[in-house]
Amino acid sequence: MKTPFAADALAGRRALVTGASSGLGRHFARILAAHGAAVACCARRTEALAETVRAVDDAGGGAQAFAMDVTDEASVAVALDGAETAIGPIDILVNNAGVASTDRALDTDPATWDRVMNTNLKGAWTVARDFGRRRVEAGRPGTIVNIASIMGLRQSSAVLPYAVSKAGLVQMTKALALEWARHDIRVNAIAPGYIETDLNRAFLRSERGAALTQRIPQRRFGTPDDLAGALILLASDASAYMTGEIIAVDGGHLVNTL
Repeated sequence: MKTPFAADALAGRRALVTGASSGLGRHFARILAAHGAAVACCARRTEALAETVRAVDDAGGGAQAFAMDVTDEASVAVALDGAETAIGPIDILVNNAGVASTDRALDTDPATWDRVMNTNLKGAWTVARDFGRRRVEAGRPGTIVNIASIMGLRQSSAVLPYAVSKAGLVQMTKALALEWARHDIRVNAIAPGYIETDLNRAFLRSERGAALTQRIPQRRFGTPDDLAGALILLASDASAYMTGEIIAVDGGHLVNTL
């Protein structure tokens, strides 16, 4: 989890991470805490959130868990109220909650489409809107880091709802950055490429996964630690003059047109 940033780069800041019950969300919580932030870990699965809090605490950071369903506006408000009561006004929002679908376009049913869109796009907007409203009403600056995907910037088969939702998140990032710059709220996004996690490790280490690495100029999949530098950059004052930016962390995948 080494980054070029000091361990106190986020000292005194308070961050909220959605989808923090596992995978990249759990890792993001650990990274933020390791750089000095107090972290509110939010997700629907409260038992898994407890594991995230233990992982952060074991790494020497500080975190608290709050139940949040990003598709439920009331749940979002309750979680933000609880987080701000517990650790203080939230300065940093990491919009990470997301789901995927691997159905081909003709096999995608309306329920799957709605589930992906409601979580990845509408859910991110719901949390961002509540966070932004609180920052504006308090007259306080803030920063949002949306977790997009290179699938929002390129095409691939059998990921239509996911890709469309992430493309929408990219556009939302830019639109909110434009509207909220006057309020000193910065909105940027990270677009990860193929990052190995517990959920996809078996596939990425399969024969098909090995073939996929040939499309990546660096010839490897990323690790969660590969996202740490971009996350701390966008969450900290190191990016004070950056807003509306989409940072791809993909081993060069986007520049390969094959």
